[in-house]
Amino acid sequence: MKKWLCADIPAENDEIRQQFGELLGGVMLSRGINSLDRAKEFFGCSSLSDPLLMKDMEQAAEIIRAALDEGKKITIYGDYDCDGVTAAAMLYGYLEAMGAEADYYIPDRSEGYGMNVEALKRILDSGTELIITVDNGISALEEAEYIRSHGAQLVITDHHQPPQELPVCEACVDPHRADDNSPFKDLCGAGVVLKLLCALEEDEEFVMEQYAELAAVGTIGDVMPLIGENRYIVRRGIENIRSSQNIGLERLLKSAGISPETADASSIAYSLCPRINAAGRMAGADKAVQLLLTENPEQAALLSEELTLLNDKRRSEETKILDDVNRQLEQNPALLKERVLVVSGEGWHHGVIGIVGARLLEKYGKPVLIIAVENGEARGSARGIDGFSIYKLLERCSRVLTKFGGHLKAGGFSLPADKVEDFRQMVYAFCRECYPKMPEYTVYADMEVTGKQLTGEALTELSKLEPCGEGNRKPQFLLRNCMVNSKRALKEGRYTSFEAQTGGVKLKALCFGIPFAKFHTEIGGMVDIIATAELNEFRGEKTVTLKVHELRPSGFREDRFFAAQRTYEEISRGEGCDKRLAPRVIPDREALKSVYDLLRKHGGLMSAEEMYLYGGGDLNYCMLRIALDVFAAAGMAELSADAGEVRLIPVKQKTDLMSVGLLAELRRSLT
Repeated sequence: MKKWLCADIPAENDEIRQQFGELLGGVMLSRGINSLDRAKEFFGCSSLSDPLLMKDMEQAAEIIRAALDEGKKITIYGDYDCDGVTAAAMLYGYLEAMGAEADYYIPDRSEGYGMNVEALKRILDSGTELIITVDNGISALEEAEYIRSHGAQLVITDHHQPPQELPVCEACVDPHRADDNSPFKDLCGAGVVLKLLCALEEDEEFVMEQYAELAAVGTIGDVMPLIGENRYIVRRGIENIRSSQNIGLERLLKSAGISPETADASSIAYSLCPRINAAGRMAGADKAVQLLLTENPEQAALLSEELTLLNDKRRSEETKILDDVNRQLEQNPALLKERVLVVSGEGWHHGVIGIVGARLLEKYGKPVLIIAVENGEARGSARGIDGFSIYKLLERCSRVLTKFGGHLKAGGFSLPADKVEDFRQMVYAFCRECYPKMPEYTVYADMEVTGKQLTGEALTELSKLEPCGEGNRKPQFLLRNCMVNSKRALKEGRYTSFEAQTGGVKLKALCFGIPFAKFHTEIGGMVDIIATAELNEFRGEKTVTLKVHELRPSGFREDRFFAAQRTYEEISRGEGCDKRLAPRVIPDREALKSVYDLLRKHGGLMSAEEMYLYGGGDLNYCMLRIALDVFAAAGMAELSADAGEVRLIPVKQKTDLMSVGLLAELRRSLT
C-alpha cells in the first residue's frame, strides 16, 4: 500500500494553460514550470554550454593533445557500471580514431569502485604515461599520489561529489567542484566525457553526431535527471540510435526485442542498460566496452548475445536471493515489523543485491538494507524512501563500517562479517530515535483528470515532454470514481484488462502489476486509479489506453489505514500503544467472528491488505491483523510473514481465543 499524493495545481495561472493546453499545461504547472521563461528554459536547451567553462577543462584538453602529439601511451581508467562503460568507450573510440596508443582498464567489481594501487601498478608497468579517469577519481588521493610518484600524468574526469582535498593531478574536471563555473551540474560521467570531446574537437555538432548515443545511454543508466543539457543529450542520442549509428547498441536492442526505430528513454532504461550493467555485475565490463566499440556485425551479434545471457544469469541470481530472503522472513517474521528491513546472507552475489533491495522496497514499502557476506567480509546496499535519509543512517552507524557512501535514498557500505548483527541493532536504534513515526512509501500523480481530458490531441501535445525519465518522469494522472464496466484476464491471468468509465468516457485500462485473480473489484464497482495515458494506433485508428500503476476502491481512507498499520507494527515490536486506542485495536468476540467470516469467504484468495480493502467493512486494519495473528497462534490459520497469503486450516480442538498469545497480553496491558 502506498500513500497517494496529487499535485495541487494553482488555478490562477492561465498563461501556461493558454500556451500549452489544459493537459500539458497542467502537468507543467504541477512540476513548477509556472512561467513562459521557465517553459523556454525546459524545452529550449538545444546545445551544450561551453565546455571550457568547466574548471580545468582547458588544461585537460591541452594535456591530452600534447600526449597525442608526443605519441605517449594513454590508459583510460573507467568503472564497471553503465555510465563508466559508455564513458570509457566514448573516450577510447575518440583517441583510437586520433591515432593514439590507447588502452582502457575497467576494474572488476571485486576490486571495488574507483582506482586501486594494484591495478595502477600493472597499468604503469605497461608503459602508460597518461591516465585519464572517467566516472571516478575525484576521491582518489592515495592513488593520485602513487601515479605522480611514478612519473606519470593524471587527468580526472568525474561527476561525483568532491572531498575537501582534491587529488594531485594535471587536471581535475568535475562539475561539482566548488570553483567550477559551468551552468549545468547534473552531468553523468559520460556527459562529462562528451564535453571533454567537445573541448578537444572544438566542433560540438561533430561530437554529438558521433558520440551522443553513448552519452545518452550513460545518462539514462546512471539515472540522471532528464532536464537541461541531459535532456538535450538524450534527445540527440535517441535520434542517433534510431538511425543505427552504433552497431553494438543496435544488436543489443534487437537482442532485447526492441527495434532501434522505436527506441526511447524507457526501453533504454529497462532493456538496454541492464544488459550493459550485467557484464560488470556478473563477469567483466570489458565485454560491454568491446560491444560498444566494435564495427564488426558478427562480433556485435556474439557479444550482444553474451550480455543477454549474463543478464539472464543476473536475473537468476536475483531470484535465488529473493527466495532466500523470503525463507528468512518466514522463519523470522519480526524482521518485517521493524521500521527498516535489514537482511543478510552468505554467498549472495554482491553485484545484484542493490537490485534485490529495490524490489524488496517496492514489495514492503519500507527502507531496505541488504548485506552479502563472503570470506569474512560483508558488503551491503541500501534503498530508501522520501523523507528518510539513507546517508544519515549510514553515517550514524559508521563506527562498525569500514567504508560507506551514498545520498538520501541509496547507499553502499562494507563491514566485517562478525559486525552484521551489531550493525542491525544500530540501524534499529537509529530509527527508534530519529524516525519514531516512519514516512509512508509514496506514489505521486501530476494532476487529477477525467477521461474527457485524455484525448488523442492532448496526449500528442503531452509527448512534447519526452524524453521522460528521472527528474522528468512520464506524467501520471489520478482518476477518481471510475466504474469498472468489464474485466478480463491477459497472458493466462498474469495481467488484467478492464474498461473504465470516467467522466462519461470509456477507456481501456491495463494492469500489468495485478494478476486477474487479484483484481477483486466486481463489474459495476467504483475504483480510483493512478495511471499513465498512452496513445496507441492499430490499423490506422488511434485509441487512448490507461496503464494502471495503482488501484483501490473509491473513497478509501488511507490516513486511517496507515495509522492502524503503524500501530500494529509498534505493538508487534513490543512498543505498546496508547491505552485510549484499545477499543479500536483489540478485537472482541464479535470482531473475531467478523474476521473469521472474512477468512472463510476470502482465505487463500486475498492478503490481509486486500481483505481490509475489499471485504473488511469498518474493521480497523490493526484489529484485523491482530485477529489474524490470534487465529494463527491458535492453529486455525496460516499466514505468510507479510500476511500476503492467509488461509484457514481445519480446527483440531476448541480454543478460547480471548486468552491466546498477543490478544491476551494486550487485554492485560491495555484494558
